[in-house]
Amino acid sequence: MAKDSHYSKEMADYAVGFIECLSHTKGTWAGKPFELIDWQEQIIRDLFGTIKSNGYRQFNTAYVEIPKKMGKSELAAAVALLLTCGDNEERAEVYGCAADRNQASIVFNVAADMVRMCPALSKRVKILDSQKRLIYQPTGSIYQVLSADVGNKHGFNTHGVVFDELHTQPNRKLYDVMTKGSGDARMQPLYFLITTAGDNQNSICWEVHQKALDIMAGRKNDPTFYPVIYGADLEDDWSDPKVWKKANPSLGITVSMDKVKMAYESARQNPAEENSFRQLRLNQWVKQAIRWMPMDKWDACAFPVNPEALKGRVCYGGLDLSSSTDITAFVLVFPPMDEDDKYVVLPYFWIPEDSIDLRVRRDHVNYDVWEKQGFLLTTEGNVVHYGFIETFIEELGMKYNIREIAFDRWGAVQMTQNLENLGFTVVPFGQGFKDMSPPTKELMKLTLEQKIAHGGHPVLRWMMDNIFIRTDPAGNIKADKEKSTEKIDGAVATIMALDRAIRCGGEAGNSVYDDRGLIVF
Repeated sequence: MAKDSHYSKEMADYAVGFIECLSHTKGTWAGKPFELIDWQEQIIRDLFGTIKSNGYRQFNTAYVEIPKKMGKSELAAAVALLLTCGDNEERAEVYGCAADRNQASIVFNVAADMVRMCPALSKRVKILDSQKRLIYQPTGSIYQVLSADVGNKHGFNTHGVVFDELHTQPNRKLYDVMTKGSGDARMQPLYFLITTAGDNQNSICWEVHQKALDIMAGRKNDPTFYPVIYGADLEDDWSDPKVWKKANPSLGITVSMDKVKMAYESARQNPAEENSFRQLRLNQWVKQAIRWMPMDKWDACAFPVNPEALKGRVCYGGLDLSSSTDITAFVLVFPPMDEDDKYVVLPYFWIPEDSIDLRVRRDHVNYDVWEKQGFLLTTEGNVVHYGFIETFIEELGMKYNIREIAFDRWGAVQMTQNLENLGFTVVPFGQGFKDMSPPTKELMKLTLEQKIAHGGHPVLRWMMDNIFIRTDPAGNIKADKEKSTEKIDGAVATIMALDRAIRCGGEAGNSVYDDRGLIVF
């Protein structure tokens, strides 16, 4: 609480009383009085009962991050109605925002049903369903749904904004339009942001999430910002029911322990569901909605790799060139010498020397640490020096028996020509489902069977952890660079090199595919 503020029990009681005159609208709760759960009541009392010396509310922004099925939509709808109908604000403008109109309509529809079920409000509120608009006639106040299309969303005189699922916002435009300067003529506007955790750390929601954490930890001070985050810490055991209870304050009320346990069991048996469970049930920020590679299985393949012991061995390369300012990856994969041997992965990465400090600050990735440890190489200047990389690969070719180098057929044209001139066999490699699916599935199989050795290379590990997989109707898969939230170039290069290693084999030229065909999941 700010120095010039105080707690008004009268104002807090009024806000709680208004909401508890409403009714629940869905399922077994439909028609029952809206009795605020403890965590909900605390938020309402703090927001509406913390008053500055001038008589207006202290908090203008509330950020509430909480798992699914905790009563989020009902609380947001109640706040929207309180701001529209119960705040004694003439011609208040309250807006419901989300990533699209359908999402924003979820809270609106709950609010409209609450109005219909409340005799006092139903006499005073006009509901325009087709326009997703409520009008509180005594004050001429409105509650209106908006979409993420910001083309005409300027000039608002906002008294309140309810942002549902902020983590799904495609960019920051709508957030900025609705929260920066739109309520200048209002004395106590409230921006009520409510969301589950997201999967994009380059989003406006992550930015606000970080601000909330900083304020809660005392690293920043903003007396107008009210942060609430319920969730499991990264070091918490995601299988522990105590952690589930910690992250879900409405557990046993709006959702049963059995439902959460069922979701956990499903995620435990299917690694692809783990991230979804962590994000939606434990409110943890994850890399992407579906993590493809189970990192505990990948880490179990961190068998030592000795580059010197591989001298003269047959291997296959995968080359994934970035833009001239980004990471370039070249990965060698050595086929097994016998049935007891493993596929050995030897990766190399380059980044422009002059941009490394900027990228550390911008991306919050340990490029500088990896460079000092020798896991990330730099080329002079502010763009990748392809000539340097070509010379580096030429030197590798003197050390190892590089049979082929696979490359993305849509890039690296000049560089592959130069490599051909140096005596290498270069093979174009399509990035579609047809070419990428078999080796991608093989990589997962080899990882689960611990038949691959990568030495625990931290840059490659980071990229494997970033992979988002796209699936076509036939069940083919491929790594999706557009959907993956961080860099995956090394993973793609590994998959291409692995394909050539499997197809062409080792000294004898035998291929795994010759013996058993392609894997189909």
